[in-house]
Amino acid sequence: MMSSLFNQFDSPWFLACPLALLALLVPWKLFIYEHNSWPGTRNASLLDWTFQSLASQVWQPMSIWRGGRWVVLFTSLMLMLMTLNLIGLFPYTFTPTTQLSMNLGLAIPLWLGTIIYGFRNHPTIALAHLCPEGAPAPLIPMLILVETLSIFMRPLALGLRLTANLTAGHLLMHLISSAVLSLSAISNILGGTILVLLVLLTLLEMAVALIQGYVFAILVTLYLDENL
Repeated sequence: MMSSLFNQFDSPWFLACPLALLALLVPWKLFIYEHNSWPGTRNASLLDWTFQSLASQVWQPMSIWRGGRWVVLFTSLMLMLMTLNLIGLFPYTFTPTTQLSMNLGLAIPLWLGTIIYGFRNHPTIALAHLCPEGAPAPLIPMLILVETLSIFMRPLALGLRLTANLTAGHLLMHLISSAVLSLSAISNILGGTILVLLVLLTLLEMAVALIQGYVFAILVTLYLDENL
């Protein structure tokens, strides 16, 4: 009996415990922590350069004098998503970010935090986003309704975008790898050609894993910048 293609997205279990938590915690052991009594190593310098590069990307959408307190949070979020997405491409691993429940669990609190922050500190500006300036009076109720719906769809779009892109990539890699095994028995040349395509697709998925983590974090910073 053939198993479903989506079985690869089920969290594995060990001793009646889901390994999704382990998949979330183990990747952080790959990072180098610099001790106070040690000089900076090359790995520590590389990690510091990576964090500074990501932080500079987070700075751009936000106002410098108002968004400084949020840089560490969103840089850490971006680094976490990139790490989890990349680790999930290795064999015998589990990708937590292919689960819609986890992505929505990240998107909804972050989105809700930006909304609450905006209405608490700048209620006039937050309400002004619901109606563009200079809109015709008869269209104002419709514009307010459309803008309200678009705001409430933001966390769903964040979670679905990340889930759909990673899920589609994993499914495509699974299908092509199955084709390599099947075609290798028929023709080595054909199997080798498909294998080259699989390698290229893997490189593409690594780029997608990084880009999706970047896009998720940057969109949240844009939502926050609207309410700063």
